Amino acid sequence: MQLVIVESPAKAKTIEKYLGADFKVLASYGHVRDLPPKDGSVRPDEDFAMDWELYRDKQKRFKEISDAAKDADRLVLATDPDREGEAISWHVQELLQKRKALPTRVDRVTFNAITKAAVTEAMAKPRELDTDLIDAYLARRALDYLFGFTLSPVLWRKLPGAKSAGRVQSVALRLIVEREREIEAFKPDEYWSVLAKLEQDGTEFDARLVKYKGEKLEKLSLGHEGIAREAKAAVEAGRFTVEAIETKPLKRNPAPPFTTSTLQQEAARKLGFSASHTMRCAQSLYEAGAITYMRTDGVQMDGSAIAAVRGEIGQRYDAAYLPEKPRFYSTKAKNAQEAHEAIRPTNFGRDHAGSGDEAKLYSLIFKRAMASQMAAAQLERTTVTLRDATGQHELRATGQVIKFPGFFAIYQEGFDDKKDEEEEGLLPVLKQGDAPAKKAVEANQHFTQPPPRFSEASLVKRLEELGIGRPSTYASTIQTLRDRDYVRMEKNRFFAEDSGRLLTAFLERFFPTYVAYEFTAGMEDELDVVSDGREGYKELLSKFWRDFKPKTEEVMEKLPSEVTEVLDEYLSDYLFPPREDGKDARFCPLCQTEGREGGRLSLRGGRFGAFIACANYPECKFTRRFAQPGGDGDDGSQDGVMGQHPETGADIHRKSGRFGPYVEMEVDEKKKRASIPKDLDDFDLEWAARLLDLPRIIGAHPETGKEIEAAIGRYGPYLRHDGKYAKLQSTRDVFDTGMNAAVTLLAEAANRKGGGRQKAEPIKTLGEHPTSGGEIKVMPGRYGPYVTDGNVNATIPKDIKPEDIEAAKAIELIDARAAKGPAKKKRKKAAPKKKAAAKKKAAAK
Repeated sequence: MQLVIVESPAKAKTIEKYLGADFKVLASYGHVRDLPPKDGSVRPDEDFAMDWELYRDKQKRFKEISDAAKDADRLVLATDPDREGEAISWHVQELLQKRKALPTRVDRVTFNAITKAAVTEAMAKPRELDTDLIDAYLARRALDYLFGFTLSPVLWRKLPGAKSAGRVQSVALRLIVEREREIEAFKPDEYWSVLAKLEQDGTEFDARLVKYKGEKLEKLSLGHEGIAREAKAAVEAGRFTVEAIETKPLKRNPAPPFTTSTLQQEAARKLGFSASHTMRCAQSLYEAGAITYMRTDGVQMDGSAIAAVRGEIGQRYDAAYLPEKPRFYSTKAKNAQEAHEAIRPTNFGRDHAGSGDEAKLYSLIFKRAMASQMAAAQLERTTVTLRDATGQHELRATGQVIKFPGFFAIYQEGFDDKKDEEEEGLLPVLKQGDAPAKKAVEANQHFTQPPPRFSEASLVKRLEELGIGRPSTYASTIQTLRDRDYVRMEKNRFFAEDSGRLLTAFLERFFPTYVAYEFTAGMEDELDVVSDGREGYKELLSKFWRDFKPKTEEVMEKLPSEVTEVLDEYLSDYLFPPREDGKDARFCPLCQTEGREGGRLSLRGGRFGAFIACANYPECKFTRRFAQPGGDGDDGSQDGVMGQHPETGADIHRKSGRFGPYVEMEVDEKKKRASIPKDLDDFDLEWAARLLDLPRIIGAHPETGKEIEAAIGRYGPYLRHDGKYAKLQSTRDVFDTGMNAAVTLLAEAANRKGGGRQKAEPIKTLGEHPTSGGEIKVMPGRYGPYVTDGNVNATIPKDIKPEDIEAAKAIELIDARAAKGPAKKKRKKAAPKKKAAAKKKAAAK
């Protein structure tokens, strides 16, 4: 019997169909062991010895592999064709060797696609494990462990509220934070443009003023309204005739087939997918045999695939759409490893595969791969220059037309910046000397714009350009930043949270080398050197540890107050920007109100993180959260009496606290408070009174007769009725939701979870369960985190972090729990019988 090991049960099921009866295919469900998450798992003083531990949830699964291996004549390690796949194969071999269950013959096979031809060919060309690739894995894993487990304790002790730091994660966070700083520091410049609306032979077109008073206009040349009005008047008064017509042919070549990072970028632009969701869908398509391996830096397709796609183009389109020679691509990305093909369909005769989001992603992959071998698109751009009689003023109109669509017929690449994909309109037929009719002239005001915040697509693109990390890890890196609450997403853009800004400032100030882009990219270069066999992985680790360990010890010796003092100075421009009234940016508004002297604000560290407090503490209780003042009105400048409640006449005070601004009112000699929500841009006295009057009674439920109320709680706005909850989307919904909408929302919430408490948000989602088809989610629970497919709930072992759990582990936990059957209810013990009163008295005597 020949035993074949792959990662996933779906992959095992597909491969087993292609092999004979002599083969048995088992899944490892991903990695089988890892460095235990505790001190000492990597020991630099012992030549970087590493301890590995079999995952608890894999013990039963690996016993099945071990038992099968004892009866096998040959072990075929057929895990994925990359570094992680090589590592899984190595771990399996090492464990079987320790258990004395390793067959006499061990082979490693790899295939780039799960098709019968690819699998059969791979089985005929076995090889040994790639020790250089395994060394690169060991180096990367040890680096990440040493960085995280050495630096994170420093954070916990010196930077309250910080959760973790990572070698690539912290650099990605720095990119987002630096972009936030650029936006805040940006000063917009005013400029104007003058546009003439012209018409020729019934066709309207626009022409922009490009020369004024004999001077060529740059973007900011018309810097204020006055000069713009003068330029507009000059265009209105002038008679413009066509001076020159220039026509240029343009050619656009197709983009290469997808790599991992370009697939993530394009799926984000065109489909709105997150990087992690894209990779889950791609994994499913790969395991179903629909596409080639989805973790790749390569942009080339093999010869047979190119021949197949060219044949398909020839069948679908006429000869003009097929170039004479095949197109060949090479990557421009830094640190690219082109050992694997680009991502492409395994069968170009199949233009649909999968369902739902998988089908959408497959269509994108299919079209991109096919377009990559099609003819270039042919365009023609026309530029028309119009001049007035004085020769001092010029207008320019441009337009372009597609002469031959080429690859545009099936696919056009998306862009992160909308201005990159703006298309110029068509122009009428014009000739020199024509004087188009002037319909109108506009002078339009503009302001220069700050650089845009990163989207997932543009962040992945930037990381790849800098050579930081690997495309296969970008999805998990981005997810970690979100899970740690270092960043948030709004309208598909990353915003740096205050905790992320504080962590980045700490690392920039105390560990500048290790969040430098050049250092992290250089480390990737060195890991590539190890994978090529040109350097031993222990040499790389020694160089890193020699400098990193002393630096962490140096920072660990500092007192938390010293760290806070340094950060207070480092972040002073952000936390205490100059005030418009000219006062000291650090002055305490509460001390000024109460007549105290010397009240200056500074950064403080607390149990729940950093905040701003007054130097006169404890006499002065002023605090505000760690943030730039003014954005949320929490700098204390707006604190005071807002006015009186319209019904009770009680004073409503606006105050600032550690967790942001709030309003307060005295009711029955007790103070009632309400936080000021961030989604209220027009917050005033009326809103303050409405918030303090919550909960709001909507009315009696038409079925139960019990009241439905709307309020704002710890987790945001909600509805409540008879102990059941439903989530509302915004603060305004609390006051605007009527009876019909409330009943509908409560019914929908009850259907989702059988009623009861408001449904918790999943920590992460992991795609469909291969057997039940339900969506696998990692959920927070009353008794700890768990995984569920909607039918079976399985507790996550304590040694596994819920945010780190992979799909394979989740499937294993769910399957193991399902195999045990439903949980048995504990029978209540009968209460002990009471002794007769007479006996008690006798005993007393």
